[in-house]
Amino acid sequence: MSPKLVVFTAPSGAGKTTLVHYLLQTIDALAFSVSATTRPRRSNETDGIDYYFISKEEFRDRIDKGEFVEWQEVYDGNCYGTLKSELDRLFAQGKSIIFDVDVEGAKNIKRQYGKQALTVFVKPPNIETLRERLQSRHTETEHTLQQRLQKAIKELACENDFDTTVLNDQLDKAKSSALEIVQDFLYCPTNNPQKLHTVGID
Repeated sequence: MSPKLVVFTAPSGAGKTTLVHYLLQTIDALAFSVSATTRPRRSNETDGIDYYFISKEEFRDRIDKGEFVEWQEVYDGNCYGTLKSELDRLFAQGKSIIFDVDVEGAKNIKRQYGKQALTVFVKPPNIETLRERLQSRHTETEHTLQQRLQKAIKELACENDFDTTVLNDQLDKAKSSALEIVQDFLYCPTNNPQKLHTVGID
C-alpha cells in the first residue's frame, strides 16, 4: 500500500480530535502528524506528542526557510503548522499519515497532494452544541469562545470544499462512519477521494 494522507478538519469543538485518536487506535497503517504551534502548552499536553511547542521567533524562522507544508496564524496571533520534516519522518516508517488541522490547513494539504490526500470535514449538529462542547473544556474565556464560534460559522460554510463529511451527532455513529471512509480510501486502489461526498448519518 502506497502511503496516503488522511486530513481531518472541523471547527473547534466539533470532535475531530476524538475521531482521529479513535482511528489511530484502530488502523495500524496510520501515524499521527504532530503539528507545530506557538501557543502555550496546556497542563495535559506533551511536547512532541500533542504538538511541537516552539517560540514565535523560531516559527517565523522556519517559515522563512520553507520548512512548512502548511501554516496558519489564528487566535490572538498564535501560529499552527505542519513541518515537512514531520511528514518525511512518518513516510520513512512506511506509514500513511493522519492530520488534525484547521480548515485552511486542510485545503493547503489537499492542494499540494491532490488524490494522495483524503479530506474529511467533521460537522457538529449545530452551533449551540458546539458552544456547549467548547464550554465543557473549561479552557476558553468568553472572548476566545466568541472568537471560536465566529470562526466556526465561517468554517461550516466550507463543508463542500472537502472530499467527504462526517456528522458528529452521536459519537459511535461518527466513529463508524469515519472508520468506513478511511479504510475505503486506504485499502481500495480504485477509490478517488474527489468523488466522495458521504455524510455520516443513517
